[in-house]
Amino acid sequence: MRSIASLPGPAGLPVLGNVFQIRLPQLHRQLEQWAEQFGPFFKVKLGRHPTLVVADHALVAQLLRERPEGFKRSTHMERIAAEMGLKPGVFGASGDDWKRQRRMVMASFDPTHVRDYFPALQATADRLHRRWQQAARAGRAIELQPDLMRYTVDTIAGLAFGAEVNTLESDGDVIQQHLDKIFPALFKRLVSPWPLWRWFPTAADRRLVRSVAEVNHAVDGFIAQARARMQADPGLRKRPRNLLEAMIAAADEPDSGITDEQVAGNVMTMLLAGEDTTANTIAWMIELLWRHPQALARATAEVRGLLGDGRAPPTLEQIGQLDYLEACAHETMRLKPVAPMIGLEALHDTAVADVQVPRGAIVLALMRRDSVSDAHLPEATRFLPERWQDAAAAAGQPKRVSMPFGAGPRICPGRYLALLEIKMAMAMLLARFDIQSVDTPNGQPAGEWLSFTMAPVGLRMRLAEAAAA
Repeated sequence: MRSIASLPGPAGLPVLGNVFQIRLPQLHRQLEQWAEQFGPFFKVKLGRHPTLVVADHALVAQLLRERPEGFKRSTHMERIAAEMGLKPGVFGASGDDWKRQRRMVMASFDPTHVRDYFPALQATADRLHRRWQQAARAGRAIELQPDLMRYTVDTIAGLAFGAEVNTLESDGDVIQQHLDKIFPALFKRLVSPWPLWRWFPTAADRRLVRSVAEVNHAVDGFIAQARARMQADPGLRKRPRNLLEAMIAAADEPDSGITDEQVAGNVMTMLLAGEDTTANTIAWMIELLWRHPQALARATAEVRGLLGDGRAPPTLEQIGQLDYLEACAHETMRLKPVAPMIGLEALHDTAVADVQVPRGAIVLALMRRDSVSDAHLPEATRFLPERWQDAAAAAGQPKRVSMPFGAGPRICPGRYLALLEIKMAMAMLLARFDIQSVDTPNGQPAGEWLSFTMAPVGLRMRLAEAAAA
């Protein structure tokens, strides 16, 4: 049995280890490159103790299945989040707290509830259409990331909280501008060797304090509005109209063990996770389709063949019939997972293969390395949505290697809703517009930028209204 300290890994400095070798926005890429050099198990030293990096998909899946009893989110991340003023939710919860909150969150994501929320998603997609229609008519390039984050924030606010935020039709001081600051700051502080923000806060640190306060204020408002609606209409406890009402109803059940602070923490979690992850996936998907014209033509033909001129919003049943579009989404998430690495902390002494992992040790699970390896999938670096529709997909081969929503008991509870958001936005785009270009300022494919989630850098899109629209 090997110790983590005995594993190969990149050479570093005494005491400081690999701290000065790390380029934060490219950390996932560096770890993937080191996995090619040192193998599926290696060490990096970012603090006092070496960290185990695991790049084998089967063992990564095993680690994820061992949550929450064997591994959890790191204690360090919990402290940093609490210090920033983020309320605890299911994302960071452990043990019995996690089990109670998970039941509440899963009840609110029940497919029956999501179907009830679908009209709100249709309305948000229509607002995105109007925003992009104005850009197309003006001949103006669309900055993809900001627009798609507005779409996902509006979707989550409407579907999850019954709140009309409407950042898509406002260019003022919108909540999305505050949410954007939280994940990058959390990631930077999480991997920083010294907590300089505690002793020498910068202007950015002070802006972060304001942004967290603004988001917490908005969250408290969402909850107060929902409770007022439920008090005025007790029937909403049996038939909630959004995820927040469903969470409050579950939390108010006798012996639920859920506090108002935990409800607020899960509202915050939905806002943060729902904004970045889904918006990034849609942006990556648009770029990959643009760079693969045959796939773009096939996806467009599928959408227009089903939806016609796209004037009427797609129904939930029609969205469910867009099989090739869904395959494009899965292929995008395989190549460009928004969470290319997951950090875990061992809750007790254990082993990963033949490596001893003591209690409290940190393990970094690389989620993409095997997904883009020809050793596990044919032509693994190519964008081939068909691989999700052929016999290999039926046998589960791509699904075993690609885990964009995680795996095991802590698999993302919002995966069905996220896929619905992705398909709705893409169906609107392909039905009502012709894509004229997707590019970046330097003319190269979009770079990957890691700031807790992995985003494309600088993507711009130009559209023309489809002839039949």
